[in-house]
Amino acid sequence: MADKIYIQVVSPKATLYEGELLYAVFPGHAGEFAVYPAHAPIISALTAGVIKCVIAEGKEETLPINGGFAEVNNDRITVCVE
Repeated sequence: MADKIYIQVVSPKATLYEGELLYAVFPGHAGEFAVYPAHAPIISALTAGVIKCVIAEGKEETLPINGGFAEVNNDRITVCVE
C-alpha cells in the first residue's frame, strides 16, 4: 500500500497546487471528507471552503476554493475549482 497520494488542483487559468500528500480534506456538499492513500475511486462536487493538504506530520497547507469537483483514482486526486 502506498503511503502518499498525489494531488493536482487546477482552475481554468492555472495549476494552483500539486504534490504528494499524506491525505487531504475537502469541503463536500454532504460535509467534509478526507482522502487517504488507497482510497476508493470517487467523483465529488465541492462547495466553497478550504482544501486542507497534509504534506507531512504536523505540516499542512490550505487552499480556499469557491467550489468545484474532485476525482480520486489510483492514489491520484484531480481537483477542478472555480
